[in-house]
Amino acid sequence: METYESNGFRSWWEFAVVFLLRPLLAIVFVFSIILFSWFVAWKTVLVHVPLVQEIFGLRKKAVKPKPLTRHRLSRFYNSNNSLRFDL
Repeated sequence: METYESNGFRSWWEFAVVFLLRPLLAIVFVFSIILFSWFVAWKTVLVHVPLVQEIFGLRKKAVKPKPLTRHRLSRFYNSNNSLRFDL
């Protein structure tokens, strides 16, 4: 048979678990899921967004200028003098 003090302790412990510990664990769980999702999104997508790079001062890749004769047809017509019109 349980004593009165033992019952009081058990009811106090159940109260603490139900109203304090379980909500605290639920909040920690939700925040951990949110932080993990943010970390995965940061590593996979957000690092490559130019606006995010500008805000956080991340290193951007140097932009190479495109060559003037990058297309096959422009090389063909520029190399073939008989097709040019000289005014």
